[in-house]
Amino acid sequence: MFRWGILSTARIGINQVIPAICASSNGVVHAIASRDLKRARDVATRFGAPMAFGSYEELLACDEIDGVYIPVATSQHTQWTLKAAQAGKHVLCEKPIALKAADIDLLIEARDRHHVVISEAFMVYYHPQWKQIRHWIEDGAIGNLRRVEGAFSFYNIDPTNTRNQLALGGGALPDIGVYPVVTTRMATLQEPHNIHAKVIFSPDFKTDIYASVLAEFDGFDLSFYVSTQMALRQNMLFHGDEGFIEVQAPFNANKYDHAKITLHNRHHTASESFTYQNINQYQLQAEHFVRAAQGEDIAIYSLENSKANQHIIDRIYGAARTEKSG
Repeated sequence: MFRWGILSTARIGINQVIPAICASSNGVVHAIASRDLKRARDVATRFGAPMAFGSYEELLACDEIDGVYIPVATSQHTQWTLKAAQAGKHVLCEKPIALKAADIDLLIEARDRHHVVISEAFMVYYHPQWKQIRHWIEDGAIGNLRRVEGAFSFYNIDPTNTRNQLALGGGALPDIGVYPVVTTRMATLQEPHNIHAKVIFSPDFKTDIYASVLAEFDGFDLSFYVSTQMALRQNMLFHGDEGFIEVQAPFNANKYDHAKITLHNRHHTASESFTYQNINQYQLQAEHFVRAAQGEDIAIYSLENSKANQHIIDRIYGAARTEKSG
């Protein structure tokens, strides 16, 4: 069994990823690290991990750890991923793994130099609904794809939350803007050639709290908005000249709703649908990652993919600045 170490006791880890690792078929939670040793021990006890550390450095120095999951503050993702790779640990790091696409070059170099697996924790990459959506698109089930629409929003004005702290990498685009982008790229295997954007920043937090984006691809457009201060919502829609595909819970399956995808014909009649009620995309992510770390030739979310996705986020910020100044 692959022995996981967890760097930090962040909520995403406690609520989603650590339980998924515990449920996985090929890995165990072996150690928890926190800057608060009591907190680390409490979480370790909760999940049956035999080891707890009062610093991240101690965990990385431990020979009993095969790889780490990193859910520290966003602004520290690149730093701790590099340190873990230098310590010879495989790394699954929360998204975004970097706040600039250029920084991912450092991670690619570290991955290759230290012969470790490094992957950004895009759990959606492992959910089977996206393979089915890509199959429908490639098979011509909706004819020629013309437009993709997406939305992801929640309401959070807590000043202590990391999503609202600029120094910690907060903001709507880093936190949730990545999802409409990555799932569109997954479903179409295309990259945008032109981007228009409007981004609004909080006067209090200085983070971006709303973004409206139009990305032009070959043959279709992606239009989406994200916000950290709007009512809870998420959806994706793939619209062609012969039909469209609705994605009921595209990003947080089983939290917002059951994951369900529906294929409609041009008359708005549902012709096929799939419901995924027992799929844990976090568990699939953990299991795929371990298989790759143990040498199996299996697809995981690559750093090259991460760089391409982050490059689009960088371009969105740039387009918003250009259009505002213009």
